[in-house]
Amino acid sequence: MVAPDRVRNFSIIAHIDHGKSTLADQLLIKTDTVENRDMQACLLACPSCALPWMTTQSHALQLPAVSRSLAACEGCLLVVDASQGVEAQTLANVYLALENDLEIIPVLNKIDLPGADPERVKREIEEVIGLDCSHAIMASAKQGLGIEEILEEVVRRVPPPADNRGKPLRALIFDSYYDSYKGVVVQFRVMDGELRRGDLVKFMNTGCEYDITELGVLSPKAVEVDSLYAGEVGYLAASIKQVADARVGDTVTLKKQPAAEALGGYTEAQPMVFCGLFPTDADQYPELREALLKLQLNDAALKFEPEVSSAMGFGFRCGFLGLLHMEIVQERLEREYDLDLITTAPTVVFKAVTTDGTEHIVDCPSKLPPGNRLDSISEPYVRLEVITPKEYVGSIMELAQQRRGEYVDMQYLTETRTTLVYNLPLAEVVTDFFDALKSRSRGYASMEYALTGYRENDLVLLDIKINGEMVEPLAAIVHRDNAYYVGKALVKRLKELIPRQQFKVPIQAAIGARVVASEAIPALRKDVLAKCYGGDISRKKKLLKKQAAGKKRMKSLGKVDVPQEAFMAVLQINRDTASMDE
Repeated sequence: MVAPDRVRNFSIIAHIDHGKSTLADQLLIKTDTVENRDMQACLLACPSCALPWMTTQSHALQLPAVSRSLAACEGCLLVVDASQGVEAQTLANVYLALENDLEIIPVLNKIDLPGADPERVKREIEEVIGLDCSHAIMASAKQGLGIEEILEEVVRRVPPPADNRGKPLRALIFDSYYDSYKGVVVQFRVMDGELRRGDLVKFMNTGCEYDITELGVLSPKAVEVDSLYAGEVGYLAASIKQVADARVGDTVTLKKQPAAEALGGYTEAQPMVFCGLFPTDADQYPELREALLKLQLNDAALKFEPEVSSAMGFGFRCGFLGLLHMEIVQERLEREYDLDLITTAPTVVFKAVTTDGTEHIVDCPSKLPPGNRLDSISEPYVRLEVITPKEYVGSIMELAQQRRGEYVDMQYLTETRTTLVYNLPLAEVVTDFFDALKSRSRGYASMEYALTGYRENDLVLLDIKINGEMVEPLAAIVHRDNAYYVGKALVKRLKELIPRQQFKVPIQAAIGARVVASEAIPALRKDVLAKCYGGDISRKKKLLKKQAAGKKRMKSLGKVDVPQEAFMAVLQINRDTASMDE
């Protein structure tokens, strides 16, 4: 057992590629947690690790997990690249740390780079976040500089956890994963009381009860222990079958001496972005279902249900926490399970109210109630924060305005960098907003957004008809003012993507019965007049009439195969060009 006054729980907050993993590796080496011969790059991929004289916890990808991770700590290292400065994602996580009253220690990493400007970055941190950087630590994780100073500052400034060993057990779950042999492995921070191997525990929010078969700490490999006390971080295994039984944010207590109330802040992860996943080969449908079930063992936030499409056959409607989550799942399905998938464009969750006052959750355009029964539609809004060099401010403001953004604030962080804040519909963010932002800023702008709630808007269902047939996966819910421009750009893009047939193929974008945009793919025509070497004109007309009748019959019976690229066309349309054409 380690006395509570000798424990330090801290996190590392940093933007992507600012050096947090390399720094964590150096902390492992400096504290002799890992021998040099066992060391490998970015070893600290696990969410927590116990050092001989402290416990450190690395970053998490999703906002709820970040919040839970910070709640398990008393302090954090704010790692900022000395050549790049503060980024948007860093700001968002620092604000979370401030809300949790954590002691924040600024660390300026990569000071060995030729472009490093520590004094400028110090001023930026002070002006943007309000932290005193007079004692900021200069470090280079790659060179091993400043590591001892960081450890000394952690011991000196991060407060030890409260000595709550005499209270009923309460432990906060901040991560969990599925192990083929042990079942679900739960990682937690003991807030109150004591936990021993063999105890019968209860998860207070899900109500599940289990006997602990293994208890230990990660250092960084699993090391079994007999007990863990208030202030310590560890893991437990109890033959738990599903990750959903031990959700992040839940509270672990003892069955025989339960705590009076659970730790605050528990909420179930709610998917905010949906898309359809269909196998290109219908025979792979069972394999796709098995793959999704296996991924769900490790990822309780992944939701899916069967879906049938007239255009693509059998597949699944999947829900994700965000775009990054969606991309990771899709990549894993294709790489780890060797599946060839058709993915529809991502959509968000709308709320529709019918004339009888009933509220419907709409995660797919095809689930929208009929127009004659529809009273209103609400869509999710986010607070978007963009940090950019000042020369791109005008272009980025123009982009935000085009995507129905509402200006909130603009501040100059330094002489060269600006932060912009907008309220923006989430539907505009999950399409191609990030790509457009990077294009307009030449890759220098960074963004972060957080959901703020739902707002009623004048939204309509934009249907796409190909050869007279409705193609549900291509339908979209858009603002009425943008419906014409989106529809025009979409049918134009589909005309380029869908191959020509033996008959003319009309493509239409419609709101209800009213067509707002239309294009047509011309037929591939055989030259039936090639065998006519002169002669009466009636002979030629007869041949052309016969061909036209065949084309008409073919159009009524023919089926248009829509390629994979067409289902992502909504992400590829050039809205700027569509607007300028008018």
